[in-house]
Amino acid sequence: MSEESSRNREGFHKNPDQAKRPNVVVVGSLHMDLTIKAKTIPRLGETVLGDEFKMSPGGKGANQAVAAAKLGANVTLIGRVGSEAFGTDLVRNARLHLIDTNFIIQDTETQTGLALIMVDKKGNNVIAVFPGADLKCSKEDIDRAESTIASADILLAQLETPIPVVQHAVQKAFQHGVRVILNPSPAHTLPEEVLKKVYVLTPNESEAEILTGTNITNLTSAKRATEEILRKGAANVVLTMGKIGALVGTKDEIFHVRSPEVTPVDTTGAGDAFCGALGVAISSGKNLEEAVAYANCAGALATTKMGAQEALPTREELEKFMRERVLV
Repeated sequence: MSEESSRNREGFHKNPDQAKRPNVVVVGSLHMDLTIKAKTIPRLGETVLGDEFKMSPGGKGANQAVAAAKLGANVTLIGRVGSEAFGTDLVRNARLHLIDTNFIIQDTETQTGLALIMVDKKGNNVIAVFPGADLKCSKEDIDRAESTIASADILLAQLETPIPVVQHAVQKAFQHGVRVILNPSPAHTLPEEVLKKVYVLTPNESEAEILTGTNITNLTSAKRATEEILRKGAANVVLTMGKIGALVGTKDEIFHVRSPEVTPVDTTGAGDAFCGALGVAISSGKNLEEAVAYANCAGALATTKMGAQEALPTREELEKFMRERVLV
């Protein structure tokens, strides 16, 4: 592989001090997840009996924030919840993970977001999300946190908050030389002026299909989609492909990074584990290939437990997992 410098744009980002803990800011959603595990996921009109039920903190923003915090980063989360018990519980949960919650607003005019999740015996899931307070996130929320964003090593963002707010956050980070990792989930087309300010875009296969119009069925078609996203302006693309790993695209090359084999129990939150770990790894000075390998392991390990945040690995757990596979 080529050296790390060939995978980064000159002047595109700050060089973090590797001696300190990574400083990660997350802009995104906070939900309460209501999960039922059953033998099968019901078909249209069908009712199935569940074997397990769990209520747990979730939302892609909160999940990625917790993922980064459990891996040793200093994390600030920007978002909104309702003022009812769910919202209070989510803020308390973030604080328990030592996340800075100064920019989480408890909105008295709406409800906290909810996610209804069904998981089958193979670990596959279907999810329906009520955004609630997420949709009340505003550009002013971003402006209030501008100095915190400016001091970050990485800004992590997703698309469960309003697209104009995400665009505003990306613009602020870019102005301050802060690298942006954008997880385009749920799938949504993005203007090229936003993509040009993104350091790493992390779509999965279905999201990449929507971004490019390419039907992805294998690594060859995934490569075509990756090339198209690079043409649209993203500095780097990491197309996640589940158990086979990720396809990484830079301005110089495209290469495949494999994921370790595990027996999945629940894939909920695996993508968020990946994104949080990717942000921590890049902030810690790893090159993109190393960072993706680290994130692949975090995502794989997260699938071996039930739940989203509960399944996110700590730094010690992840390092042990990687040592056992001779990956560190």
